[in-house]
Amino acid sequence: MADSPSIAIIIEGSPHLPPPLLKELYGITGRSSVELSSAIIAGRNVYAAALFGNDHVEVAPRLEKTAVFCERNHLRFRVEETYENEISRIDVATMRGILESAGEPF
Repeated sequence: MADSPSIAIIIEGSPHLPPPLLKELYGITGRSSVELSSAIIAGRNVYAAALFGNDHVEVAPRLEKTAVFCERNHLRFRVEETYENEISRIDVATMRGILESAGEPF
């Protein structure tokens, strides 16, 4: 059976987010401020989720909320889709289309 696709959001430019923004991002992702700061500085994902699994209903809105957080705070970010060990950069509109096709209207 093929692997489920996953989507990751990466904040670019290694910004040092102030504590209030880290707290807000923690509320969205559930990752600690220390984890988030480390991921941002290292250029790793701040949130990643496998799609179409048992927890899809929980993770899909978090992906959308993370993208909205980045947009609202004028943070440069990218979205990557991984499927069958291939990583592709996709735009936010494509991510939203994927999430909507799975029944999560945004």
